[in-house]
Amino acid sequence: MPEEIPGLLERLSEVPDPRDPRGVRHALVVVLALTACAVLAGATSLLAVGEWIADAPPYLLEHLGVRPDPLCPKRCLPAETTVRRLLGRIDGDALDQSVGRWLADRRGSTEGRLRGLAVDGKSLRGAARATGRKIHLLAACEHTTGLVLAQLDVGEKTNEITCFQPLLTAVADLAGAVVTSDTMHTQREHAEYLLGRCAHYIVIAKGNQKKLRAQLKSLPWKRIPMQGRTRGTGHGRGEIRRIKVCTVNNLLFPGARQATQLKRRRVDRKTGKVSIKTVYAVTDLTAEQVTPAQLAALIRDHWKIESLHHIRDVTFAEDASQLRTGTAPRAMATWRNLAIGALRLAGKTNIASALRHNARDACRPLALLGLM
Repeated sequence: MPEEIPGLLERLSEVPDPRDPRGVRHALVVVLALTACAVLAGATSLLAVGEWIADAPPYLLEHLGVRPDPLCPKRCLPAETTVRRLLGRIDGDALDQSVGRWLADRRGSTEGRLRGLAVDGKSLRGAARATGRKIHLLAACEHTTGLVLAQLDVGEKTNEITCFQPLLTAVADLAGAVVTSDTMHTQREHAEYLLGRCAHYIVIAKGNQKKLRAQLKSLPWKRIPMQGRTRGTGHGRGEIRRIKVCTVNNLLFPGARQATQLKRRRVDRKTGKVSIKTVYAVTDLTAEQVTPAQLAALIRDHWKIESLHHIRDVTFAEDASQLRTGTAPRAMATWRNLAIGALRLAGKTNIASALRHNARDACRPLALLGLM
């Protein structure tokens, strides 16, 4: 029932408090909720978060659990330094898991239709460590809703490949989902993991799987009729996409049932230059489970996660941020995912306009997060 779904404060209470209990003035849940509301109101830095908290009306602070002191009310507000220290020490995995669960609880029903889940990574360009290494986050984002259901920090001594399975372990309802990824994750171990969790995959075969790509290229594509054709425009170019699909049973990939050939013909509108690119993909979905048009849409919709990254870069100025202390850069990325997800759930398409709308009334972010 809707009333039984945990609220944001309940989910944030699952995050462990890294502070010593002695001398704690502000509850962890209160500080996290205030930070989430500030980012949803357009705050792009911790300084802006502190300013939003300082300007928040007393009744709103009291609603979130901030109890004012009649003798010294200003000292009872979480300062920007308090938020900075706390986010720098927070458990990033626990925070991402609680936010991902809150978003997953509120998405629409996906019963009876294929649900795409894109896995891709993004580096925080401004948040470089002392060694020069940039913080790199791997995320799982739904195609249709744009909600980030899981996020993981790729460690300095590893890469995205080793973080693929731990990332999807945090997604509780992976069964039935169609996981799409770039060529880095075209790994047999990943396919076996997804099949073991009753999920599906669509992988692209390129140079890192030479034998698989050679098998796909050797298929009799000239004798297979074209099964779909779409046309689109954008980014200063026109594109025509043609798809061919055939059933296979002896490919060098676990559970492979269909092979796909995608031909993309792009025309640059300014120069008139024409480029043709052929992409081969493999999926465990059978012809009875998915049509060629649906396969083409799933492959194309994988790049919607790039739209999420673009919003974080342009609207929230993520790459310009030089926040580097502890887990604070990752925590701010989590709050941006939450803000974008909450606005998507409310039906907002223009994120920048929605943030300006929220900035004009301090109660609007709380209403979107279900706190009022």
